[in-house]
Amino acid sequence: MKKFLAVVKREYVQRVRSRMFLVVTVGAPLMFALFTVVPMLIANIRAGGPVRIAVADETGRMYERVRDSLAKERGDDEEYDAARVSDVNQNSDERIKRAAKASEQGFAVERVETEGRTTDELTRSLDERLRQEKIDAYLILPKDILESGEALFIMRNVGDVFTRGQVKDRLSGAVRDERLNERGITPEAMRGINQPVKFKATKAGAGQDKGEGFYLVFGVGFVIYLTILMYGQVILGAVIEEKETRIAEILFSSIRAFPLMMGKLIGVSLVALTQFVIWGLAFVGLGTYFAAQGMSIKLPHLPASLFAYLLLFFLLGYFIYATIYALVGSMVTTAQEGGQLAMPIILILVVGFYLVFPVIRSPNSNFAFWVSMIPFFAPITMLVRIVTQQPPLWQIVLSLAIGFTTVALLIWLASRVYRVGMLMYGKRATIPEVLKWIRQT
Repeated sequence: MKKFLAVVKREYVQRVRSRMFLVVTVGAPLMFALFTVVPMLIANIRAGGPVRIAVADETGRMYERVRDSLAKERGDDEEYDAARVSDVNQNSDERIKRAAKASEQGFAVERVETEGRTTDELTRSLDERLRQEKIDAYLILPKDILESGEALFIMRNVGDVFTRGQVKDRLSGAVRDERLNERGITPEAMRGINQPVKFKATKAGAGQDKGEGFYLVFGVGFVIYLTILMYGQVILGAVIEEKETRIAEILFSSIRAFPLMMGKLIGVSLVALTQFVIWGLAFVGLGTYFAAQGMSIKLPHLPASLFAYLLLFFLLGYFIYATIYALVGSMVTTAQEGGQLAMPIILILVVGFYLVFPVIRSPNSNFAFWVSMIPFFAPITMLVRIVTQQPPLWQIVLSLAIGFTTVALLIWLASRVYRVGMLMYGKRATIPEVLKWIRQT
């Protein structure tokens, strides 16, 4: 036992003290913050004032509707919101400031008189105002806009695709409302007719189910995938380390192959656990920051038993694939050879994600039962069965028992292969040779 603990300590301390561990541990939360917090801070920067739009309404009845449509988000039932848009004809700089402050994309709308002026005359006049930077854009509503659905929108900043998209969507809403009004249907009545059904999906014998458990399962599967990608090569390198340094003879004179392999696997796993704990604390701090900024963070309301299953099947998935890496490391002589053989390991895990879809449709079918008993797929498929339509407890226990028995068997096989393969240099073991070592060791 002391020798086993010495191996665990050596593997753990050596890797935690490495510079790469420090770089990855500190760098990952920083990268996460860089791609989440920083874009949010940049998006909240108020650059410039509202977009000044001149509206020339040749129909004589669309201006107010267009102005009001620019005042609110699409589908908003509120009346004209002076804090979101300002009518330059009506008032003052204060309203423009309110519009710019209340919205990332405020609009200052100005009405252009059209009586006695042709479209060409309006265009020349408004183009001149654009050149003088008195307005940022102008919108001409032709007399037949309700029939043709065509309008002219000219901008000084042609690269501002966001403003162009907003104006197009809100103008479309204004034209739609006017068409409804012509046919004697008020926009309010149409919105009432088109009001979507409020659909609540519930699980038999439980409260409302918004799919939190299902997404949590995919999250656990992704974490297993990420962990194997990050630490699979580390485990591979730890197993073949003594091959490259050629101190195998000394090691095997004082410790058996099984505790040596087990110690390496546990030591590297503790390194992974340490890193995830640090990241977890960093993400808690990040969540606290979001909460302080007024953002509500809702945790899924799930039974405590589900979190226990998540932990057990995460450990099962991690150790299943970690021991496969250890087995591959026992067969090769260099980390480069191990990397070539390790790709199919990840593909096996990816297949588990694809099996989720038939399992969701029929979680109690024979197919779902058998794929949830296969230890390489169980960390994903059994969890999906649990969150969709929980199977009998004996099936869950059986899946865990098969999985952890497989882990022990793989470690035993890897140690037997490792003991013989440790003394081989310059040649990767073939499958027949590996089977021979297992029988003879």
